[in-house]
Amino acid sequence: MVSYVLIAIGIIITIVLAYLIVKFLPLKYRALTSAALLLLSVFLAYKIYKGVMEPINFDKEKVVKYARVIKNLKIIRDAEIAYKEVNGNYTDDRALLIRFIDTAQFAITETRDTIIKVNEGTRWQPLWVDKEKRIIDTTGYEPVLKNFEGKDYKNMFKVSGLEDREFELQVGMVEKVQGLKVPVFEARIDKASILKGMDSSLVKREKEAIAADQVKGEYISVGSLDDVTTGGNWPPLYDKNDRAKESSK
Repeated sequence: MVSYVLIAIGIIITIVLAYLIVKFLPLKYRALTSAALLLLSVFLAYKIYKGVMEPINFDKEKVVKYARVIKNLKIIRDAEIAYKEVNGNYTDDRALLIRFIDTAQFAITETRDTIIKVNEGTRWQPLWVDKEKRIIDTTGYEPVLKNFEGKDYKNMFKVSGLEDREFELQVGMVEKVQGLKVPVFEARIDKASILKGMDSSLVKREKEAIAADQVKGEYISVGSLDDVTTGGNWPPLYDKNDRAKESSK
């Protein structure tokens, strides 16, 4: 914002100088001064162009960087959901989660309803009534690994573009309703790390993002330690490829 104000002031000064040159400067000095003003005009035009394009280019590069990061966060989410389905909770043990994908199996179940006789009377005066009972049968098993074919799950904790940096991963419990606590997890990375080396003022603005079409807040994250959710804080833009793959199946 400050740079735009300075550019505007520079343009006004240039216009004023041009007027003064035409009005008061002797003819023999005008050529040199005009050349200097021309160079100043070119410089100001460049600064205006750069000021307009810099946020646009920042947003383009940001989307590319975020997409790579979110791709791994989605794999972590799928792994945590699978782990909970089998074990009943989440884990923050990275090695255990990878080993789980390699070795664990989902139970394939079949649900059926059956009618059973239930005595609603007494031992001496029985009153038999029909009751419906739901029975879940295990019909087989499927490797968890099958759901991760084509996914680089062994490197899912690594942050794309950052050497030796991994996502923060935490698990906890949240009281969903009074007296009922449920497991939760969160994986995240701060935006500043991903956008390192880019314009600092634009990075600061990005960390304060709250719009619906932006990744909100200082982090890119999936899950939450405060709410019962397995969703990410990114907008639908980053799920377009997933929807396209689903529709093509």
